[in-house]
Amino acid sequence: MPAVSKGDGMRGLAVFISDIRNCKSKEAEIKRINKELANIRSKFKGDKALDGYSKKKYVCKLLFIFLLGHDIDFGHMEAVNLLSSNKYTEKQIGYLFISVLVNSNSELIRLINNAIKNDLSSRNPTFMCLSLHCIANVGSREMAEAFAGEIPRILVAGDTMDSVKQSAALCLLRLYKTSPDLVHMGEWTSRVVHLLNDQHMGVVTAAISLITCLSQKNPDEFKTCVSLAVSRLSRIVSSASTDLQDYTYYFVPAPWLSVKLLRLLQCYPPPEDGAVKGRLVECLETILNKAQEPPKSKKVQHSNAKNAILFEAISLIIHYDSEPNLLVRACNQLGQFLQHRETNLRYLALESMCTLASSEFSHEAVKTHIETVINALKTERDVSVRQRAADLLYAMCDRSNAKQIVAEMLSYLETADYSIREEIVLKVAILAEKYAVDYSWYVDTILNLIRIAGDYVSEEVWYRVIQIVINRDDVQGYAAKTVFEALQAPACHENMVKVGGYILGEFGNLIAGDPRSSPLVQFNLLHSKFHLCSVPTRALLLSAYIKFINLFPETKPTIQDVLRCDSQVRNSDVELQQRAVEYLKLSSIASTDVLATVLEEMPPFPERESSILAKLKKKKGPGAVSVPELEEGKREGVGELNGGGGGVGMTGAMGAGGGERGTDSSATATSNASTPSPSADLLGLRAAPSIGSATPSAGSLLVDVFSETGSPAPSSGVTEDSFLSSAPSTVSSEEPAPPLPESDDLLNKFVCKNNGVLFENQLLQIGIKSEYRQNLGRMYLFYGNKTSVQFMGFSTVVSCPGELHTQLNVQTKPVEPQVEGGAQVQQVLNIECLSDFTDAPLLNIRLRYGGALQNLTLKLPITINKFFQPTEMSSQDFFQRWKQLSLPQQECQKIFKANHAMDTEVLKAKLLGLGTALLENVDPNPENFVCAGVIQTKAQQVGCLLRLEPNAQAQVSVCVSVIEYEYEVHLSLCVLAPVCVSLCLSPSLSLSASLHVSVSFCVPVCLCVSLLSVSVSLYVSVCFFLCPCMSLSLSLSLPMSLYVSVSLCLSVCQCLRL
Repeated sequence: MPAVSKGDGMRGLAVFISDIRNCKSKEAEIKRINKELANIRSKFKGDKALDGYSKKKYVCKLLFIFLLGHDIDFGHMEAVNLLSSNKYTEKQIGYLFISVLVNSNSELIRLINNAIKNDLSSRNPTFMCLSLHCIANVGSREMAEAFAGEIPRILVAGDTMDSVKQSAALCLLRLYKTSPDLVHMGEWTSRVVHLLNDQHMGVVTAAISLITCLSQKNPDEFKTCVSLAVSRLSRIVSSASTDLQDYTYYFVPAPWLSVKLLRLLQCYPPPEDGAVKGRLVECLETILNKAQEPPKSKKVQHSNAKNAILFEAISLIIHYDSEPNLLVRACNQLGQFLQHRETNLRYLALESMCTLASSEFSHEAVKTHIETVINALKTERDVSVRQRAADLLYAMCDRSNAKQIVAEMLSYLETADYSIREEIVLKVAILAEKYAVDYSWYVDTILNLIRIAGDYVSEEVWYRVIQIVINRDDVQGYAAKTVFEALQAPACHENMVKVGGYILGEFGNLIAGDPRSSPLVQFNLLHSKFHLCSVPTRALLLSAYIKFINLFPETKPTIQDVLRCDSQVRNSDVELQQRAVEYLKLSSIASTDVLATVLEEMPPFPERESSILAKLKKKKGPGAVSVPELEEGKREGVGELNGGGGGVGMTGAMGAGGGERGTDSSATATSNASTPSPSADLLGLRAAPSIGSATPSAGSLLVDVFSETGSPAPSSGVTEDSFLSSAPSTVSSEEPAPPLPESDDLLNKFVCKNNGVLFENQLLQIGIKSEYRQNLGRMYLFYGNKTSVQFMGFSTVVSCPGELHTQLNVQTKPVEPQVEGGAQVQQVLNIECLSDFTDAPLLNIRLRYGGALQNLTLKLPITINKFFQPTEMSSQDFFQRWKQLSLPQQECQKIFKANHAMDTEVLKAKLLGLGTALLENVDPNPENFVCAGVIQTKAQQVGCLLRLEPNAQAQVSVCVSVIEYEYEVHLSLCVLAPVCVSLCLSPSLSLSASLHVSVSFCVPVCLCVSLLSVSVSLYVSVCFFLCPCMSLSLSLSLPMSLYVSVSLCLSVCQCLRL
């Protein structure tokens, strides 16, 4: 940059600034500024022959006055005139004034553009940099239209100086962010990408910022940058601090460039080229190794630069989610930071481990740090670190540690900061239901939650505990006893009174036999809280009182006296007055039968969406859904208290007190018919009707645990708010696009895992979380808008082509038609396997981006192995059942070569991911893998045995044997394909070993007997080899279904012949 001559000191400007500083008051400052403004205005108007130095000086004074907070309405033309000067200092001041004071809509923009064009074409590097800085600072659309085509040419020109290339890259980045539709790289794409190989590190650093932004919007055009980025990163990581002296920061070579390279690689999936991928893995391992080395400096700058690269490398490892060793190492490295003295490092470590907890490879490694995380939750001084610790406990929770984590979070809740109490309450409620071993523990946990943090327990939480108690007969007596004891505390929160009023009003009779909890004692206990409660709670208690009259006739006089008193029948609140009068009249004139009918026990609630989940996500902030939050969709199974049914509801017509309970008799019938068994899972996964079925039966109903609506759907039809829509998500006249060519590859990646990114391009990212139980499944699709522009007309349609619609039942919930820029929406799919299948459902997505219709179709990763039920058995049972299934049509074998090196742990993970149970110490050969499982469909259950036999001395091959019943032969292909795919994709198989897999199926046994004149068919629903008590006489202790048929079956002995 040219040196500033002595005459450029602008003594007049220095004197003016000194005068301003010496002013004793605001009035004196304004007076001095007005005097100077008048002087400058007169100079500009009167002296037409002002030299460049004077113009520069006066423009500088105007700029200083503007920075003091005063408006400047003249001098713009003089600043534009300075742009035509050949002196650097004058041109610099002109560009500075324009960058600060000229509005992007100014009439002078055309004059400015002309001056900029002259400087860009001058080939003077100093003037070119000034003009590029001005374009970037103003960044108006007019400038983008004028220079978007010129700047890329300057950027890639061979004779452009390095300093100009840096400015051009950053200027182009600015224009692309403000007007992306005007910046088209086109022919310059490959040359811009190759700037990553530039010898000047400053050019590479500037170029990579531009390439990263362009790659996020157009990844396919810039995918060649991956190999170049890996190459450049490898050179930096392997270099010593002395190799890059000009770009070494406290013994860390090029830390900013390294971080930017790692962020660029996160825009793409793992490299397909084996050499590039291997080189990248080496870089990541080197970064992890360097983190273990002793620091070369005690300065904080050294540790900051080193840790910045480390955390970005860990983010890339998490993004790929395909290298188990790296994921575990990253987890261990983060574990060391959990006890670091630096608060920021502890925070970042907890935040990164939250993401690692959602990976199937690193979840177990994260769980090993549970004690450290619990200690951080209790002892950290910074509330933000404690919040991240709570998030990590939530993310690492599973059935093995749920009780410990819930207990620790409850313990911390008593002293937790008020700002995070509500969030912790929601998480405890979700975890308690999701991982409840028995419902009595769940009831205890929620009541304890209300006791500890009653003010922060939202209505959704106590709604849910009511719903579970109503729906589960085995827990009703325990809940009544527990809540009765809780109400005896001197200080009882109002939410506890609500729960107590509802449960005792419904099930108080179950504990009335104990004199300590007689009907009158229960009533007096509830009524002692009445005067302390709000109006909605009093309304609920009045409903409980009228229920008491039905349950305990001996309490009728006492309760009528309460209802008859002036404080009730003349209450100033209309709701309480109406209830008191109506309940009093009802108890007086209604007969016992009428009273019993009107006040009968509430029917079971239909399972609905978790409003707790929605509330937790709202707590996190709109549009900010991280990977751990995606995991919430998989882990949380909570529901909103709503539904239909006859009788008087505790919260009916209560207004603010809670949602209304309907009295639709058809809804009541449906609810009663679909009452879940006490052993049902807390998610409430059940069977569901087919899309388009008009009257779903109770036995084929997929309940909705994740709907946001609060009212039940009538059984006679489906409302707009119902999850199980009888129509597809959206209807469009456009034909759906054919599946993408890479759909099969994307599908194969999910054969042995349920979570991950299904699809990603420059506009859209689709994440997936799923879980399966028996023949039912639930899938969560997360659509992320990667752009800053709103998606219009966003719609999704899930279809089952061909015969698949008779084999698989999929229901979807419609998504919002608009998706804001940077936001994410969730869609839930309920899945039911009716019979074996080979095809995959199709997901068609349509949206409008920038006015253009985007139409793409993917295959949903739903394969037959998702419905495996793992089965444990001994070695003797395994081989005995294997030999029993020896017919040729019951066996299917497949030999194929493996693509990668063999690793025992990864193979085990793949087989477990397939859905079977891995049986230890079953096969005499310890090198073999033995698995067993049952494929669950609605039509039948089919047992499966599997053996994987490695042969290290032959070419790698896999032989799969499937043993089935004759009419089930086609099912072998369904199971066989996922087995082969999972093993072929396994990164643990090499070309130097041979594998042998055997899979066996067992068929149901049909027993026919004749009872009187009615033909009865007993169908054994458990696979033959899963029934150890079965003998030739067929023990009646087996679980079986009873079907009455008009047609006669064949002889009994023929059915029993083995």
